[in-house]
Amino acid sequence: MDNDLLNDPIDDSVATDESGQPGSELSKANARADENYNKFLLAMADFENYKRRVQRDIEQRIVEHRRRLFGRLLPVLDNLERALTVPVGGEALRTGVESTLRGFEAVLTSEGISAVDVKGHPFDPHVAEAIGTVAATDGQADETVVEVAEKGYRLGEDLLRPAKVLVAKHQ
Repeated sequence: MDNDLLNDPIDDSVATDESGQPGSELSKANARADENYNKFLLAMADFENYKRRVQRDIEQRIVEHRRRLFGRLLPVLDNLERALTVPVGGEALRTGVESTLRGFEAVLTSEGISAVDVKGHPFDPHVAEAIGTVAATDGQADETVVEVAEKGYRLGEDLLRPAKVLVAKHQ
């Protein structure tokens, strides 16, 4: 070790401000830093509360939406149950089922859900899934959807489910 450093006198003078009061500038800076830190902590707490409130609002909206949706579907369920009480066959059963189907389609439409129209159109793998092929008839274009086994649906522009289709193929 360097002996000169050990023998240096200690400078015990304190910085003074213009008024001659020691450390008042430092204490003011510390007070401002404490105040800013407390403001930061309050802002962080406010932000966390905001995030919780937004999450709670989102969850409430989802619950409300589901309640409205399923409330509109319950009459469809009631109609299907009534259809089961009708003696087998007959025009009354068919009429009841058709009415129920229209009611269900109306609920889907009100929610922005629409069927994908693919029959007679060229096969598009973005909206349909080919489950088989059939021999194309004369005048029928190759790769044309000839039968829909299961409808596809969109929610707005988003595909909920692709249609399951049979596609014409020239042999």
